Amino acid sequence: MTEDDRTRIANARKGWEERKLAPALKRGAERKKQFSTTSGIEIDRVYDPTDSNGFDFTRDLGFPGDYPFTRGVQPTMYRGRLWTMRQYAGFGTAEESNRRYRYLFEQGQTGLSVAFDLPTQMGRDADHPLASGEVGRVGVSICSLADMETLLEELPLDRISTSMTINATAAILLALYLVVAERRGVGWDKVNGTIQNDLLKEYIARGTYIYPPRGSMRIITDIFSFASKEVPNWNTISISGYHIREAGSTAAQELAFTLADGIAYVDAALKAGLTVDSFASRLSFFFNVHNNFFEEIAKFRAARRMWARIMKDRFGAQDERSMMMRFHAQTAGATLTAQQVDNNVVRVTLQALAAVLGGAQSLHTNSRDEALALPTESSVLLALRTQQLIAYESGVADTIDPMGGSYLIESLTQRLEQKASEYLSKIDDLGGAVAAIERGYLQREIQNAAYLYQREIETRERIIVGVNQFTSGGDPPTDILKVNPELEEKQKRSVARVRAERDSAKAAQALKQVETAARDGSNVMPTIVEAVRSWCTLGEIADAMRQVFGEYQPVNTL
Repeated sequence: MTEDDRTRIANARKGWEERKLAPALKRGAERKKQFSTTSGIEIDRVYDPTDSNGFDFTRDLGFPGDYPFTRGVQPTMYRGRLWTMRQYAGFGTAEESNRRYRYLFEQGQTGLSVAFDLPTQMGRDADHPLASGEVGRVGVSICSLADMETLLEELPLDRISTSMTINATAAILLALYLVVAERRGVGWDKVNGTIQNDLLKEYIARGTYIYPPRGSMRIITDIFSFASKEVPNWNTISISGYHIREAGSTAAQELAFTLADGIAYVDAALKAGLTVDSFASRLSFFFNVHNNFFEEIAKFRAARRMWARIMKDRFGAQDERSMMMRFHAQTAGATLTAQQVDNNVVRVTLQALAAVLGGAQSLHTNSRDEALALPTESSVLLALRTQQLIAYESGVADTIDPMGGSYLIESLTQRLEQKASEYLSKIDDLGGAVAAIERGYLQREIQNAAYLYQREIETRERIIVGVNQFTSGGDPPTDILKVNPELEEKQKRSVARVRAERDSAKAAQALKQVETAARDGSNVMPTIVEAVRSWCTLGEIADAMRQVFGEYQPVNTL
């Protein structure tokens, strides 16, 4: 844009303000003194071409499938293939969850997404004292190869993409999946999916960790190395901003802290001797989709552009695939309300639309009743239908990056990139994400943002429909899902049977090999796979590594 163009637009704007705006404001004030996003970015009254300061089309925007991928990672995006529709599911036993998965595939789901219970996430078998009362409650209980075989029964592992939301025990769950495929005659080069495997965000925001950060980073890089050779189509990590946002961060913090974690994983892999282009194309990301519609769209576009530049300029990636940010998105659980649950259908629809307009490769839509319990079958079907309606009836998937070029969107994209870059500089000054976590910096920033957001709700500066305004009506649903407590006893008997029927000496030897590999610095993945083949349980394998790495004690951030 030339200076003459800027002057002409500025004069036109000034004329509009005098002729139209000033009389309107004189007749009545606007609703608020200031409008802003969750990241504190002030939203102007109106945007014009001068608001995208220093914006260059070819450098900052470009075309889909071209660096820096602001408009998407594929040249055809949804015109070629729609996003993968996943409904995150899992509860009770493997048998119960398998029934839900097969139902969802019959209804048009295009990818499997597995939720695990807390004992599985924390490396405890169902019969461990610390698992009591939690078995099968917030996800499926997986203790052994027998459970994994049941979970995946009748699912074509060579034709589906499977996402497993698992972190501290990701290496074990991946090994279980691979051995099931092996026993079915499916080659590891034919399986496709993702393990979340993002421990840094567990220390920051979620809490399902086992080992201290540096031990966890060691396991993660072992997975990178193993999978790059043995499981080439598997995404070895899903670097997750989702839980950072659920803990109360702003959009800018979610963006910055997720990228900081990604930088830490790449650094660790390079220090472990891997070359950047040997593993970077299998990195994937996982973002939240919150309520501020335009900010969320801009966040996804900024994320792609920033990651492309980080990989190219900071890490010297040569392969364009190493610079592409592919991400899964999930609508925001923290925005769901127990009051007037039908309002959640509308919230989820708007959030899902923002994810699609932002160019997600994969999407989960939350169900209306998830603020009360795990979703019922009818609720999860409605959530899936929401994606299908957006895909097939709205027309938004017919063109690529339909919001590209919007004065508001381009300005927000730039502002979010600027704010996130400032955070990244601060994290670099602290010594990187791991050091920043150990010092409690990221945790404190999120806590402060969560406090401010909650205060806005309580003072009614931020309106939540059905919670602090428009509160009449909407009886709570009575048909919520309840997990049968008898399933816990059934799972305990199952894991006891596995231990009784296996070759105990062979299992003990396999566990010793896991501990030895963890201790001497060799790759733990081959020994974990062998332990799974020997019918060792998840808790036993996790305990073998506990002997070496110990358990993490959280930092006091107060």
